[in-house]
Amino acid sequence: MLTYYRSVGGRLTTIDSYTDGCWINATDPTIEELARISRETGLDIDVLSYPLDPDERSRFEREDGELLIIMQTSYRLPEDSDIPYDTVPLGILHTDHCLVTICAIENPLIRDVVSGFVRRISTAKKNRLTLQLFLRNAQRFLIDIRQINRDVEQIEDRLENSTRNEELLDLLNFEKSMVYFITGLKANEAMMERAKRDRIFQTYEDDADLLDDVLIENLQAIEMATITSNILGSMMGAFGSVISNNVNQVMKTLTVVSAIFLPLTFMAGIWGMNFEYMPELNKPWGYGAALSSMLVVALGMFWLFRRQGWW
Repeated sequence: MLTYYRSVGGRLTTIDSYTDGCWINATDPTIEELARISRETGLDIDVLSYPLDPDERSRFEREDGELLIIMQTSYRLPEDSDIPYDTVPLGILHTDHCLVTICAIENPLIRDVVSGFVRRISTAKKNRLTLQLFLRNAQRFLIDIRQINRDVEQIEDRLENSTRNEELLDLLNFEKSMVYFITGLKANEAMMERAKRDRIFQTYEDDADLLDDVLIENLQAIEMATITSNILGSMMGAFGSVISNNVNQVMKTLTVVSAIFLPLTFMAGIWGMNFEYMPELNKPWGYGAALSSMLVVALGMFWLFRRQGWW
């Protein structure tokens, strides 16, 4: 799907077709849509297809006045997926007259920018818009990491009394997501550090300052992701022991109950034998005496287990 944007007074407006100074956003584009972008911008179709490769690394290339930037962005997967979060490449391409973004999914980063979470946008200022995308991308990682921490807290509440592995598997999936986050953030950092060394965004002083802000925000995201990953690893070990202990407590309770009922079952079996001279067999109070004896035995064993600290 292709969408064309142009800024008016610092706000984005949707336009019907290409004009100089616009921003073209392509979401999971078809071959025909890539060909249309190629005709309108002069970009090669092969270059336009690079960001659609899910294994594409973060990098940038400059050639003949054109700039290709690929960075990793975070997004939440559907609930039936193996892991809750993953990263996906987003391509940013500069030409002499416009900016193009390409992604294989409906990227939350682009959705945030279009929804107005980024202020004072100018589609004609390609470097500034690119840096704003960088900054919002680091912020999106932080937002997703905070959401992961909230989800982990809910899992932690369930784990305290859990005897199943479901919660541990959820923690494992979150830890996998954090590995992808850390890998993507570090790749973005390396790409932006190289861009800073090559002075790609040094045309204006404000752009250079904004790049420094982006690097700081990205470093904060890396540190937060690393801390969360370490916490998840520690929690998995600790709560593995908690689940094992909960299972032991359940088995302990079942064992005590079985031990209490074992002599009662024995006594009921004795009195249930069909012998003519069974004690108290023909007495009117015999049934009550048998039940009373069983109750005394049960209470005695319960008291013994409590005194020994076994239950």
